[in-house]
Amino acid sequence: MIVLALEFSSDRRSAALARGGSILAEAVEQTTDRTTHALRLVEQVLAAAKLSREEIEVIAVGLGPGSYTGIRAAIAMAQGWQLARRIKLLGINSVEAMAAQAQAEKIFGRTHFAVDAQRGEFYLAGWEISEGERREILPLQIVPAAAMISPKNADEICLGPEQERKFFPTAAALARLAAGRQDFVQGCQLVPIYLRETAFVKSPRWRQI
Repeated sequence: MIVLALEFSSDRRSAALARGGSILAEAVEQTTDRTTHALRLVEQVLAAAKLSREEIEVIAVGLGPGSYTGIRAAIAMAQGWQLARRIKLLGINSVEAMAAQAQAEKIFGRTHFAVDAQRGEFYLAGWEISEGERREILPLQIVPAAAMISPKNADEICLGPEQERKFFPTAAALARLAAGRQDFVQGCQLVPIYLRETAFVKSPRWRQI
């Protein structure tokens, strides 16, 4: 199964191609604004892996939390691709991908992952990671920035795109997680992980002159 993974939830955007959990190619782009060169990243990994678009069977999307604009761009690409070619889609928590990447890099122990949620808040989740196991011990939640304190014990660490020890979700980790999964969804079921109620403000009616 050839998987194209898209991870755009941080300002380090990436795409990766994998077969059976083995990475064939990966492309990474550091952004400084809201621009996402999604197609360019995809073309780079296709060229590196010497594959065509028609050979992709699954697209795995990092659902965040993180950059709402980036996540929506990845979802939109996956939705359009499924409409055109009827491929399979997967949505994966980007923090879960970070935990998997930490395990691959042999970062073991009680690990907190923090992602900027704007408005003076952070998304925070805790995982216990060992060589043979990853276990979520603190479900993903939003906490005030003031609650982001240093780990109490020497064996606790805090990782994240905006943390002192910078750590980013990667498309390669997403692609490895996608291997063997069968919980495929339709494009309309891909929804960013936001944890806030979406509020819409109705614009005032224009006065006729």
